[in-house]
Amino acid sequence: MADEPNGIKQGLTHYGDGGFSLFLRKAFIKAMGYSDRALDRPVIGITNTFSGYNACNRSVPDIIEAIKRGVMLAGGLPIEFPVISIHEAFSHPTSMFLRNLMAMDVEEAVRAQPMDAVVLIGGCDKTVPALLMGAACVDLPAILTVTGPMITGSHEGERLGACTDCRRFWSQHRAGVFDELEIGEIGNKLAPGPGTCMVMGTASTMALVSEAMGMMLPGGAAIPAVHADRLRHAEATGERAVILSSEKLRPSQIMTKNSLGNALRVLQAVGGSTNGVIHLAAIAGRLGFDLDLDELNKIGAETPVLVDLKPSGRYYMEDLFNAGGLTTVLREIDHLIEKECITVSGRTLGESMAMQSASWPNDVVRPIADPIHRGGGIRALHGNLAPKGAIIKQAAATPGLLKHTGRAVVFTSLQDMADRIDAPDLDVNAHDILVLQNAGPKGGPGMPEAGSMPIPRKLAAAGVKDMVRISDARMSGTAFGTIVLHVSPEAAVGGPLSLVRNGDLIRLDVEEGLLELLVDESELVRRRSEWTAPLHTHVGRGYAKLYFDEVLQAEDGCDLNFLRAKPRR
Repeated sequence: MADEPNGIKQGLTHYGDGGFSLFLRKAFIKAMGYSDRALDRPVIGITNTFSGYNACNRSVPDIIEAIKRGVMLAGGLPIEFPVISIHEAFSHPTSMFLRNLMAMDVEEAVRAQPMDAVVLIGGCDKTVPALLMGAACVDLPAILTVTGPMITGSHEGERLGACTDCRRFWSQHRAGVFDELEIGEIGNKLAPGPGTCMVMGTASTMALVSEAMGMMLPGGAAIPAVHADRLRHAEATGERAVILSSEKLRPSQIMTKNSLGNALRVLQAVGGSTNGVIHLAAIAGRLGFDLDLDELNKIGAETPVLVDLKPSGRYYMEDLFNAGGLTTVLREIDHLIEKECITVSGRTLGESMAMQSASWPNDVVRPIADPIHRGGGIRALHGNLAPKGAIIKQAAATPGLLKHTGRAVVFTSLQDMADRIDAPDLDVNAHDILVLQNAGPKGGPGMPEAGSMPIPRKLAAAGVKDMVRISDARMSGTAFGTIVLHVSPEAAVGGPLSLVRNGDLIRLDVEEGLLELLVDESELVRRRSEWTAPLHTHVGRGYAKLYFDEVLQAEDGCDLNFLRAKPRR
């Protein structure tokens, strides 16, 4: 309503005297050097996700300055404020364990402080979903921008990119191809600058699906972190935030069932990270929807992988940017997307696509008639080993292993795997199936990216490059191999995965969507009677207690149950 307070006057601290509350607020904010004229403008909050522990977000201060410029050009007052910043490699026990805490921080910081709209700055993997989850709960006008992907490095003439090449070279180091000196030299070149992983990892995936959902201005997902275009996009984002504050266009109007469908469609078309499934499920839950794994498979069956990027292809994110970014992909699947979805630009997705430059010939985005992989990048599986589902990134798997029956070699925990995976006497061969238990939401805790288990050293040295691997863990979007993930219910809550023993036969049939433990039910009943929950899941205090009490399984995005919205009718 027109008489509702806005700007610095909204959300006053409760002192029992509104006039005094505003007087006190202005007195203290003027200590920052603001004038009354500045304080009369619409207030645009800007989340500062910079951290000395987060190289992906190293460029956030420059992005903030560009956003502030845009806000002021449009007549607003930009005010930055800190929120939790998460980096995958600097988060113990895992970044996923902390994603929900960051989402809570974003939600409460935006709700508690006066702002008419908020600009969300994402970067490393979990920051984008956490920002969107928090923004969805507050439902204040919000717009997302990201730090953008790193440029590539080089080693002896070979182009390098974190972190698909991190994993590839480390595997070769484990197999004895590279010694300590050379692997150290390679490590110096894998991440040559600020920004997120320059392959189709989780950060790239979430940037692209967020743009497809309509929460980012067109073209923003693929701009490299060091390009001037990244700052120009940030400036435009700041300008648009001021307009959003008057239009009152809210996240709940943008992130709808149809736009989430577009996000899943793009997830499949770009060969995106399996983590994207969990994050989109969590975002959907904050909006009152459930993400349907059967719908994921239906979309996958219609949507081939078109983007030739590592780990499913050859190229890097800067190549996708040079090919036209997400718009080039959307035009190839034009007949499959919901073009009437409104976006943060105020236009529909179809209108935004039409306003972009015409596409041009390139090798990065393949025509839909000649895809990288048919049948979608990600496939959901079901069966007695995964009653609530599991997923596999089939586009990055070995085709000959997608239908496979093998003997289980079981690791009961991350520590057990670390202790035994390279043991010379480990009873394992290339046809076996590696099984990791107790690495899920509670078991890890926080679903560590341990699903891409290393090939046992003695097999790697013999030239084995892939095996079927099954776990309740996640894996990085930069990883590759025939890896079944997110098995639900997880082992730590007594799911069937906890009942697998060494020597059991497991059948995987990706085409049929099956994951089956070939053990008599009577034997499984006996094993179930002996099962006990891991001791570490019983925590008495702090965020860890809240996490273990409330965390949901993979199919619900590993969100905290009390934070999910009531289902929409």
